[in-house]
Amino acid sequence: MKLYLTSYQLGSEPKKLVALVGPNKKVAVICNAIDGLNTADQDERLRREITAMTNLGFLPEELDLRDYFGKPGELEKQLNTYGLLWIRGGNVFILRKAMALSGFDKIIRNVLDKNIVYAGYSAAVCVAGPSLHGLELCDEEKLVPKGYPAKTEWDGLNLIAYVIAPHYQSDHPESTMINDVVAYFKEKTIPYKTLRDGQTIIVNN
Repeated sequence: MKLYLTSYQLGSEPKKLVALVGPNKKVAVICNAIDGLNTADQDERLRREITAMTNLGFLPEELDLRDYFGKPGELEKQLNTYGLLWIRGGNVFILRKAMALSGFDKIIRNVLDKNIVYAGYSAAVCVAGPSLHGLELCDEEKLVPKGYPAKTEWDGLNLIAYVIAPHYQSDHPESTMINDVVAYFKEKTIPYKTLRDGQTIIVNN
């Protein structure tokens, strides 16, 4: 399994991300964590991700999980055409709902078994752990964009055995709230790791 998990944007090791990806430079840019924003803001933030991936020599295109709600077979077929899945931050609960509604959460391990890299930051790394409990202290759990159900998905993707607390002790608007998240993890004895903005966790096994 190949994972590139950062606190914010590309992190400090973009060259290692490039090295982690095989010869297939096609990238799925997944921005569903910001589905609660207005269309203009979404478009601008998508452009930033596309530019960042292009500057690394990749061939990025948007993959909107909403296009695959109820179509896990089609989604798996499409995901298998990429060398890298780049998932931007935003609201972890919205992202997790999109992953459930599209079947991403059920097929991701099959996809990663094909040497495709899972990468991203903030919400993308939070959802990679076993649980989302505690993250409601920094993300709006009850935010429900159009086309999404109200039900909260609390299980993570379980790609890693611990929960990540991003933006820890960083110059980020959520940094203070992350202190509360870390306190929750400690109180509940939940395995966790903190990531400061600029730090990266790389898994290659």
